[in-house]
Amino acid sequence: MMHELQQKLLKIAEQKNLGEYTLREIAKMLGETSAQKVKHHLQQLEKRGLIKINKMKGLIEKSQAGFIESIGLKQKSKLFAIPILGAASAGPAMAFAEGNIEGFLRISSSLFQRQTMHNMFALKVDGSSMNKAVVDGKKIEDGDYVIIDHDYKDPKDGDIVLSIIDGVANIKRFYKDEEGNVVLASDSSQHYPPIYINRDDNYMVSGRVVKVIKKPRFK
Repeated sequence: MMHELQQKLLKIAEQKNLGEYTLREIAKMLGETSAQKVKHHLQQLEKRGLIKINKMKGLIEKSQAGFIESIGLKQKSKLFAIPILGAASAGPAMAFAEGNIEGFLRISSSLFQRQTMHNMFALKVDGSSMNKAVVDGKKIEDGDYVIIDHDYKDPKDGDIVLSIIDGVANIKRFYKDEEGNVVLASDSSQHYPPIYINRDDNYMVSGRVVKVIKKPRFK
């Protein structure tokens, strides 16, 4: 969960350039007395990619999804800032997808052929029920991030989709049976029974998995 002060800072950053104020002035806006506490939480927000701080220009602003131009390099490189909207279950459908942005994945534009990313978001994978599924040469494993194309709402049999069932997010392969009901199947080294969805159930497809960003593995 995001700290309460960080939530307040983000709301203020939507309306004002915090770089025009001293830490004490910002603390006063928050009803706080400690300027150091404000500094700490601004740094935490910057680390999470939720705000951009440019001391040279006196600028502190809320980050937006899309292209980010790196600062301080001789040649500017383009990075995509893709919002992270929580976690999705790749096991039993238990993890909720949060509506609030938890942070941003910063990804080189060279990894994507598409030039527009406004319809993309990321989710962290929770579980192993899709660990045999491969997207663009990479398996979907516990702890990875998946990139979702939110505009893709008309899946075909075998597509790997993000489904929302009674407000619960999960990643599965999509199929339709002869009666038009939806079957969500796992693709795993373990046995997971399929999920059967009636056409009258509270269910929607919220996009298709188009890329996997692997969890870092350090030696």
